[in-house]
Amino acid sequence: MKRWLVLENGEVFEGEAFGSENEAEGEVVFNTSMTGYQEILSDPSYCGQIVVMTYPLIGNYGIHRDDFEAMAPAACGLIVKEAADQPSHWKSERSLVDLLKEKGIPGLAGVDTRRLTKRIRTHGTLKGRLTNALANKEKIVAELRRRPAPRDLVDRVSTKAPYASPGAGPRVVIIDFGMKKGILREVIRRGADVLIVPWRTPAEEILGLRPDGILLTNGPGDPKDVPEAVRTVRRLLGCAPLFGICLGHQLLALACGGNTVKMPFGHRGANHPVKDLTTGRFFMTSQNHGYAVDPDSLADTGLDVTHININDGTVEGLAHKEWPAFSVQFHPEAAPGPEDSGHLFDRFFEAMITFRKAGKSHAETP
Repeated sequence: MKRWLVLENGEVFEGEAFGSENEAEGEVVFNTSMTGYQEILSDPSYCGQIVVMTYPLIGNYGIHRDDFEAMAPAACGLIVKEAADQPSHWKSERSLVDLLKEKGIPGLAGVDTRRLTKRIRTHGTLKGRLTNALANKEKIVAELRRRPAPRDLVDRVSTKAPYASPGAGPRVVIIDFGMKKGILREVIRRGADVLIVPWRTPAEEILGLRPDGILLTNGPGDPKDVPEAVRTVRRLLGCAPLFGICLGHQLLALACGGNTVKMPFGHRGANHPVKDLTTGRFFMTSQNHGYAVDPDSLADTGLDVTHININDGTVEGLAHKEWPAFSVQFHPEAAPGPEDSGHLFDRFFEAMITFRKAGKSHAETP
């Protein structure tokens, strides 16, 4: 069965349909990872997006229940050069094709993904539609061009109610903007007493939980679409050690008076080199974001740049000069990706210990 990707600039890419028979519409982005397609599909930060995998063969090791980053895939479509429908791996429980069918996600195979990726790099991310009929191409293009980007993405993927993962260690409150399971796993395995709360939870309610530390998770979309979260972070700053990841990093910058900007095509992949300016060390990192912190906006924020991207010089890490708060744009939980930066979770726990020894634990107001 034929299927087409129609882009808002009028270009069309033809291929073979696989997965669900549904159609889908979203922002078309590319990911340069060689593996990790299951984690990518289920990463809540891909909500509202059609993902193009640049590596040519996808699905060859199948799907396993332990590798999901959320209960259900968040991406609305998948585009590949070749989709393997007969995976070979000892842990495989089913094929990628079967997963997409079950979850109602359309796939498009047989596409020149190199050409499509070059288009995105040239024009920036584009809205697109995966369609099973091309008779009304002009109508599809017109609809794509006039349809605004969704602004409720965080609300779609954040938990609707608080829940806990009890532990004997320090209490960590995680504000869920679209949390990957890998982040929770890294906090739990360090023994923390974890409380996960919805993104709209007021600052005073969070402080009432008496956290030893607060973690701001990843999430989809434009950080400026969640101004309530910016105000919450601003109120929490200095009350307990704070660690922001991806969207959480951008929210920390906004809360301190900085600015964020949309990138032409973002960073999405498991192979992005980053330099730690405090140590001079280099790390390979996993990334998934379409917005970045504007370095020219940080002069009066109290924030120092701690990490930069080697490829394009964008801000990859921040630390507050006065309060125990720091953030990174990349994903230290590495799911998928290299584990070079997992030590940042240790740094967060060390900050909680230092804060407690100073007699400032349980979220005292600064």
